[in-house]
Amino acid sequence: MTIAKSQHYQSLQNMYLAAPINQLYQPTIAVTEGRAAIRIQLQEAYYHSAGAVHGSVYFKMLDDAAFFAASSLETEFFVLTASFTTYLVRPVATGTMRSEGRVVNQSKTQFIAESIAYNAQNKVIARGNGLFVRGRHPLKDALGYGVR
Repeated sequence: MTIAKSQHYQSLQNMYLAAPINQLYQPTIAVTEGRAAIRIQLQEAYYHSAGAVHGSVYFKMLDDAAFFAASSLETEFFVLTASFTTYLVRPVATGTMRSEGRVVNQSKTQFIAESIAYNAQNKVIARGNGLFVRGRHPLKDALGYGVR
């Protein structure tokens, strides 16, 4: 891996952790070429009224993993989620949630990525796939990207 790629991956990780929404989730993230892995510790604040994690958390974890997998391949502009489909497989309430995303196809203007979320026992709890496009916002201007 080149230094430039390594710096890009680290900058993406910094950008993700700097996002205000992630102050709520306190995630960890690892980005490599065409892939991303995210982990959070589940807590009651994420529950719906029936005592399990709300679907929005599943979506966030799946979308974020796929988004950063796509972003790993784009070094100039912020990537945007154009569409994303989420499939919830089983409920989860405690432990950790891990999502892993990977790019499965790319062209000059778009990326197709898929992601899988797992519970602490490594069972699949959700799947997703999305279409991501290059935006117009330079990555260098994104919150946290330039932080080393």
